[in-house]
Amino acid sequence: MSQARIPGHELSPALALAPIFFLVSLLGCSVYLFGSDSSYGANQIALVLASCVAALVGGRVGVSWRESQEGMIHGIGLGLGPTLILLAVGMLIGTWILCGTVPAMIYYGVQILNPGIFYAASAAICAIVSLSIGSSWTVAGTLGIGLMGIAGSFGLSPTITAGAIVSGAYFGDKLSPMSDTTNLASAATGVDLFDHIRHMLWTTVPSFALALLIFALLGSANAAAPGEIEALRQSLASQFNIGLHLLLPLALMLWLVFKRFPAYPAIVVSALAGALFALLFQPEAVIRLAGDTDSLGSFFTLMKGVWISLFNGYSSHSDNAFLDALLSKGGMGSMLNTVWLIVCALGFGGVLERTGILGYLLQLALRKVKGNGSLIATTVLTCIGTNALAADQYIAIALPGRMFKNAYERHGLSRLNLSRTLEDSATLTSPLIPWNTCGAYMSATLGVATVQYAPFAFFNLFCPLIAIIYGFRGFALKPAELPAAAVDAA
Repeated sequence: MSQARIPGHELSPALALAPIFFLVSLLGCSVYLFGSDSSYGANQIALVLASCVAALVGGRVGVSWRESQEGMIHGIGLGLGPTLILLAVGMLIGTWILCGTVPAMIYYGVQILNPGIFYAASAAICAIVSLSIGSSWTVAGTLGIGLMGIAGSFGLSPTITAGAIVSGAYFGDKLSPMSDTTNLASAATGVDLFDHIRHMLWTTVPSFALALLIFALLGSANAAAPGEIEALRQSLASQFNIGLHLLLPLALMLWLVFKRFPAYPAIVVSALAGALFALLFQPEAVIRLAGDTDSLGSFFTLMKGVWISLFNGYSSHSDNAFLDALLSKGGMGSMLNTVWLIVCALGFGGVLERTGILGYLLQLALRKVKGNGSLIATTVLTCIGTNALAADQYIAIALPGRMFKNAYERHGLSRLNLSRTLEDSATLTSPLIPWNTCGAYMSATLGVATVQYAPFAFFNLFCPLIAIIYGFRGFALKPAELPAAAVDAA
């Protein structure tokens, strides 16, 4: 009986890199032809065609089309959880604007936050909340929305604000013991969770401190004049019945996540809480959103307005054009293009993994490792590459985590160095890649293209660089512990 063919067994560098070069070429053409609109369909086509090329390479080494297709389906399946959360966030944005939660955050936020320190304050606030609940997505989908609105009210840069929000959200996500990525990195490398968190402080704290310093220096003196701010507050008050009680849906959301309630039902419950608050406190706004529906009766008119906010978001019509642009958003439908991008990207990542191309490229990267510095640098680049190819931060943590463990042991390094590097690179660069689930989510939620906010996500950019510097300098690298037998022999 002939030996079973092992996927990836007959791969060569040229074959393995063929779908990668094909994708990069198509993405380059997409950006050249469509610019910032490339994520609205052109990039998706590039990912689908690159998946076909990867499947052809798989066929060349004995992986059938059925197996490649199963890999795509499996890859897409990994993203169904995040996709559900993304759709739920669309619902939440719609009802939270309609019920006045987002307008109240803007109304009171422009009074409290100083424009001169707004970017640094946004990063710090998001970091504190994310550290307490362990979820960057939740922070961006709640506080992030309000902070983006406040920035717009001040006339501050939305791209820098988005970068500050992402920086703060991922600081807390990286260090919180409640974060799924933090737990995954420690589990994938077999290290203690709290030892892992303590070891990450070496790279995380200086990176975030440096990011806060730059955000503080970027504080703008060209903020909106007090008269413009007051006019904005009056416009908000004319559309909504503003009050501090409207912040209760936000408090409910944070409490549910803090209590470890699953993210998807927590967001849905919070969206429905917003719908209830809209009925109780903003009936006029609900009726306006429903349109001319007198024939339906008051109950069905209110029901229609709330329902519209859930699937189509809120539509603002006032005498303030800026406010209308700020508040006309949300709804499950607003997230469908992002879902399209995620599905195509995860399908590409799935076929790369099933055909053995991804594993082969990881092994190829390990051949170039010479010392500790190159090992850390290779880990960082591998995680970034996996984030781009597999479009999922969990794969970018778990797969290199499994494959690099022995290499760290051979170099006499504790696996804590690996777990830290996985987070420094895989966790933190995931929101910087437009088609990664995290990058797509942040862009859709904050309303800023990933390529626009990425240069300002300073914390996410600095941490991988500091990790590489530490590696080559031999700084803050924990040596491997000697086995008990070796200690006794010594």
